[in-house]
Parts: sequence; structure tokens; C-alpha cells
Amino acid sequence: MQLPGTVDASVIYLHGVTIGGAAHNALFLTTTYGITLAIDASSGSILWQWKPPSYASLAGSAQITNSTPVADPGRQWIYAASPDGKIQKLSVANGHAAWRVSITKLPSREKIGTSLNYANGHMIATTGGYNGDAPPYQGHVAIISPGGKLLHVWNSLCSNRHGVIVPASCPASDSAIWGRAGAVVVPGSGNLLVATGNAPWNGHTDWGDAVLLLSPNAKLLGNYTPTDTAQLNADDQDLGSTSPAFLTSKLIAQGGKDGKIRLLSLARLHGTAPHQGHELQIVSTPSGSDLFTAPAVWRENGRTWLIAADGGATQAWVLRNSRLNSVWRNGNAGTSPVVSGGLLWVYDPGGALRVYKPASGKLVATLPTGGGHWNSPIATDGVVALPEGDANEHATSGVLDLWRLPG
Repeated sequence: MQLPGTVDASVIYLHGVTIGGAAHNALFLTTTYGITLAIDASSGSILWQWKPPSYASLAGSAQITNSTPVADPGRQWIYAASPDGKIQKLSVANGHAAWRVSITKLPSREKIGTSLNYANGHMIATTGGYNGDAPPYQGHVAIISPGGKLLHVWNSLCSNRHGVIVPASCPASDSAIWGRAGAVVVPGSGNLLVATGNAPWNGHTDWGDAVLLLSPNAKLLGNYTPTDTAQLNADDQDLGSTSPAFLTSKLIAQGGKDGKIRLLSLARLHGTAPHQGHELQIVSTPSGSDLFTAPAVWRENGRTWLIAADGGATQAWVLRNSRLNSVWRNGNAGTSPVVSGGLLWVYDPGGALRVYKPASGKLVATLPTGGGHWNSPIATDGVVALPEGDANEHATSGVLDLWRLPG
């Protein structure tokens, strides 16, 4: 179906919600210029759309968002981002905006590009930079209350300063938090895991190319950076080109733009003193190239799997004795993999949605699609949804592919 914009992200799904006075199984998505839509998952009809007041001045420009919206647990509200640097709370029933909150003082440089999250009763967003990394900007984590109050901000540069800062007022720039999953919530504790991109690192106030553990109110609890962090910064090899992947209560995996996936101990991250090195294991990304996608973590029969895709391959590892052991690999590119309904769904932005058996990598089906960029599928409740297109083409129209599963 045709959309009034490109969705260079993913969509979310709510079963049996009331929209316009009737029950619908609905998809919610945000285009690159901030239009958020509710779509009937069966018919593909648009139920409502919300457009930011700044749309006319932004449409067609390089100022975009690649963010995926999030629903609150009560399923009455959707939180969505727009390229004017704001988060809006939209009614599921009619798309009405209850409030809009700015999380940056320079939206032309600080981009809301990751998936939004909701945990600990609050909405969580992160910021990064635009294509080309034009300074000044800083990656930061913003936590907003359901009532629309900006409660906490943690800045990955000038982290001794609290609240949203004017980017030029900090001596350091960059340190984008731009991994597709944004801020990852640690089950049980509600703590947050984020990873940053290129920037200075001093282990005190500047946290470029690092993994950070934050409390639910955005206080620094732990950190990690590789021993070659200065070289990563110099070579534009962002450690945080993907978000941390939570494997177990003790282990996380961190992919990077340098073609490496690092297995890390959560216990070793703890503490505000700087922690460099001490990786438990380092493996290559599927094709040895940049990792820009969010790996899937799959738990099956007591085993934990990590499945990742990059621009040249897709690969699966199983975790045994605190080591990642490769189980299968193929030469098909992919964006962020999704395991759902006992199947693995991987979108190749060259133009295919491939469906595999996750344990063996056996190809089950290939669904033809158009091309894309960072788009990723969802598969739930008998519906498969995949947006197409590349935000960097600055289009004001786009396509959403919908499939109905048999049964």
C-alpha cells in the first residue's frame, strides 16, 4: 500500500484496539518527516494520521527521523518522534496529540533516529547525528513521564551536565546513540544499556565509542570501551553502530562498525571508574563488515541464540559456556532479523524478505519486495508487515508491504 512518506524503520502492532469507535487490529508507523499513521492490518486502510506542524518546512530536506514508535502498556497511547526534535503522545483512538516535548535544542544537528522504548512507567528516547556527522551534536538519553515532563537526561559527552544542553556549549561533539534498538531495557532491574559512536573518551565526562549501563533515572552505573577506542574514533568505526544485545543476566553482545561483535560481562561493566578491554570473546560480524542492525536474541529449549545480519551475510550463534559458537551462516544480506512464530524473518534491502528455520538456517520462503535501507519486518497475529524505501532519498511517499499468513 502507498504511504504519505517513507518508513525507514519498523512498525508496531496492537490487537483489538478501539479506533474511531470500532475495534481494529492496527499497525502504527512514523514516516521520515514525522507523519504518524494508524493502519488497519486487515484492509490496509489508513484509520488516522497525525502530521507535525513543522512538516511543510521539513519535507524533502535532509532533516529526518528513522524512529519506530512505541505504545504504552495500557494500549491507549502511542509515542512517536518527529524531525523537529520532539516526542509526541498520540491517542490510539483518534491520533490526537496530548502533548509534544522537545528533547534537543538543535534538531537540525541532533537526530531522533532510533526506536523509542517504554519502561519503568516512562518513555525513553535517544539522540544521534545526521548522515555526515556534521557537528555540533551529542548523543543523549531522554526519559519522559506519561504526563509530558522531561524527567531525566544523560549526556554521553559533558556527562557531568544534566538536562538538554546546547550542543555548541560542550567542547566535544558526536558520540551518537544511534543503534536501531535505541536504549535497551535490562529485564528485572529496569536498567538501560546504550552504546555510543565516534567521539572523545576520557572515562569521566566523555564517553565516545562506549557501552554504558544507566539506572532507570539515567544515572551512570557502569561502562565499557575497547582498548583501541582512540583508533575507533579516528577511523570512524563506531562501536555503537548497533545497540547492545541482552543475552543473559550476565552477558551482553555489542556489534560495531569495525566488523566485530564483542561478548561482554555485565558484572565487569559495573562501577563509574573507567573500564577498558576485558572482552570475554570477539567474533566477526557475518561478513566481516559494518554492523548497522539490531541482532535477534532467541531463546529455545534452554539455549540462547544470537542471530545477526549485515550487508553481506546472515549468521547464527548459540551461547555455550559463555562463548558464542557459530551454528550456520549464509551469504544473504539483511537488516534487523526477527524471530516470530518459530520462524526467522530477514529483510534483504536489495529486494527480498527471506524466511528461515532459525535453528538450521534452512530457507523456507522468499517474498519479493522493493528495496530499502534500515527497514525491518514484524510478523505477528497472522500478519507480516514490512516498510520499503531509503530515508536518505528524502522522498515524501513510500510503500508498506502486508502479507496475511495462512491458517
